[in-house]
Amino acid sequence: MTERARAERLDADDPLAGFRERFVIEDPETIYLDGNSLGRLPLATRERTNALLDQWGTELVRGWDEWIELPQRVGDLIGAAALGAQPGETLVSDSTTVNLFKLAGALLAENQGQIVGDAGDFPTNRYVLDGLMELYGRSLHRTRDGLADVLTSGEEIALVCLSHVDYRTGELLDTELLEALSPAPVIWDLSHSAGVAQPKGIRYAVGATYKYLNGGPGAPGFLYVSEGSLSPHVSPIQGWFGHEQQFEMGDHYEPARGVRRFLTGTPNVPALMAIEEGVKIVAEAGIDRLRAKAEALTSYAAELHDEWLAPLGFELWSPRDPARRGAHVSVRHELAWPICRALIERANVIPDFREPDLIRLGFAPLYTRFVDVHEALDRLRALVERGDYDASAPRSRVT
Repeated sequence: MTERARAERLDADDPLAGFRERFVIEDPETIYLDGNSLGRLPLATRERTNALLDQWGTELVRGWDEWIELPQRVGDLIGAAALGAQPGETLVSDSTTVNLFKLAGALLAENQGQIVGDAGDFPTNRYVLDGLMELYGRSLHRTRDGLADVLTSGEEIALVCLSHVDYRTGELLDTELLEALSPAPVIWDLSHSAGVAQPKGIRYAVGATYKYLNGGPGAPGFLYVSEGSLSPHVSPIQGWFGHEQQFEMGDHYEPARGVRRFLTGTPNVPALMAIEEGVKIVAEAGIDRLRAKAEALTSYAAELHDEWLAPLGFELWSPRDPARRGAHVSVRHELAWPICRALIERANVIPDFREPDLIRLGFAPLYTRFVDVHEALDRLRALVERGDYDASAPRSRVT
């Protein structure tokens, strides 16, 4: 049943409906389906950022008495809200790319064997593994299908790197199963799952904070190491914030106890405060409720796709089982790029495009309504039926 009234009933019964009012929504007519790339701005973040400017102006360097603990404090909040982690296992530092290099480099320094990665993983992860392969003199086995066979082949493996949610298709991997199969440490990229799906049984992870955690554009990433897996890892980037006694200004590096050893340089205080406000909302909503709504939103989108879009040449490129999806779905079409651009420019719907022929529709549960899903796919259907797009539209740098 695809009537709008059904979407309205689902919204009326949504226990998370009130959280939408906690975000900046300048134009109610714009349907935003790209929270899987950049989350909306929380109202509290705007207030907190303005307060920080006053604090900086008043306290000057004395503000560091509070600010210096932000990487661990915000990390603990992310760990509890999104990962089910204990205090002292998660911190916010650097970018996801740098955090992956730090964790992978520390593990490769201790373990012999090859690196195993996903052939279709997000590019930065593949590039980091390429560099580590050369730096540490290891072979790199990339696979997509048959991952379980590789992990159980008996080959010597030093490190496995996987994404919890596939950035193209939205496929959600079973972390608990793959951890049990792997003979080596697995680093999970949680960038597309943190805030919408909690991983199970993991020991190492990195992730982005600017997607479902609403940390803001370019916000630092997070890094997680379970307490039982910390020793004796040493980060290959040995910065002063990761030193046990950083203000002694010693001649030799001494790794800090706990996950703090993976800090590097001086943290970005405004960004950390923005992340903290975004994650507070996630924590209040609760990961179980967010997960349930993500499954419901993507299921509704899949149903509308089958009735409205499939007859127009679209193909659902995400798993059919909602338990195997993150919070975005991808639809495939040979003219995906010009359709995506027209959807943004002419239909006031903001998704994004991924090569070679995918339109990603991201449904951030905190502020996406079922009527948004209904209206967005209805506008997409109407646009394609009218042929209201330029098939020769040139690619732009940001897609």
